[in-house]
Amino acid sequence: MAERKSIDCRDYPSEKGCTLKISGTEQEVLDAAVQHAVSAHGHNDPKELREQLKSMLKDSND
Repeated sequence: MAERKSIDCRDYPSEKGCTLKISGTEQEVLDAAVQHAVSAHGHNDPKELREQLKSMLKDSND
């Protein structure tokens, strides 16, 4: 079974005060986090963003 990872918007405060937490496999989390960051937070460089988000992943305990 793949190790679960997570990323939590609350760890990176934004003007929107976003509270979304995403967990799943590393690939699932990165795919969803990139889509969320682009659509909800206005980021516009998915390739660079993916690398940045990858460094922010944490082991998930759920």
